[in-house]
Amino acid sequence: MCDSKEGSFKMIGVLLVQLGTPDSPSVSDVRKYLSEFLNDPRVIDIPYLLRKILVNLIIVPFRAPKSAKLYKMLWTDKGSPLLFYSISLKEKLQSALGSMFEVELAMRYKNPSMESVLERMRKKGYEKIIILPLFPHYASASTGSAVNKALDIIRKWWVIPEINIIGQFYDNEQYINAVAAKGRKYNLADYDHILFSYHGLPVSQVDKVYNDGKICDDHNCETEINDSNRYCYKAACYATTRLLAQKLNIPKEKYTVCFQSRLNKKWLEPFSDKVIAELARKGSKRLLVFSPAFVADCLETTVEIAYDYLQIFKANGGEHLQLVESLNDSPDWVEVIKNMMS
Repeated sequence: MCDSKEGSFKMIGVLLVQLGTPDSPSVSDVRKYLSEFLNDPRVIDIPYLLRKILVNLIIVPFRAPKSAKLYKMLWTDKGSPLLFYSISLKEKLQSALGSMFEVELAMRYKNPSMESVLERMRKKGYEKIIILPLFPHYASASTGSAVNKALDIIRKWWVIPEINIIGQFYDNEQYINAVAAKGRKYNLADYDHILFSYHGLPVSQVDKVYNDGKICDDHNCETEINDSNRYCYKAACYATTRLLAQKLNIPKEKYTVCFQSRLNKKWLEPFSDKVIAELARKGSKRLLVFSPAFVADCLETTVEIAYDYLQIFKANGGEHLQLVESLNDSPDWVEVIKNMMS
């Protein structure tokens, strides 16, 4: 925007926020990442002292070596896919938006850290900052945590510019079109069944969305979006699936919504691994799997779905499981975000 009196340009800062990734697949770096991630009270929402004991003395020491092996499977010559795709996305978005915008990328956990990136943005003195957590569906453990962290840093600034937060975009038509375009790379008729697998959440966290004394199960979250459940993660996931199924002409009997990456039985169901095993036992030989909650390929897509779930599928009689790639740094995805900025 141009100040006609001074003849100067007031630039807009754009902050893209991803979840995060270890600095390397070493056990020590994975341990640091898990410690920062799991100690977030929006991720494990139990009393402080209990969380510290559970995370630092039980979960991280036992989980870090196992997770490090998985990250080694994920790692490439360019490093973490989540990071290098996000950096590429930032660069392509910068080119698409032009000189009136400056695009930055931060990770909620680890590097590039939100503290260092926002300090750089503070020094630029932007007239406006747009914060876009790269999570299509709102959840306190992802979008909520990213926004909370950013605002916690920004509130300490002496000069706070106009802040615009894009909270969720699962129903953005261009986003749906971009995901559908990825799916069209495959002939849907060649597959016995199609899965829409979303990252899981504890049921207790989903229930906290509601202020009417009821729980998620009382709000028709599998069939509609309404005034009470518009910030319910489960409702948004089912709504995303309906939009994609309509766009791709997938009949209801040919697809299933499911949730992956659970830590215990009190997470959103049905569980993706259980659904895959059951489909194989019932005779499905070829599965196509969408993962619309992930806009960049990561551990949950490349390893959990494309490798682990393939092994489960084959062990129960299936033959081929195909992952639909994430949006990553595709031109369609860049265009989606560009249009969000207007």
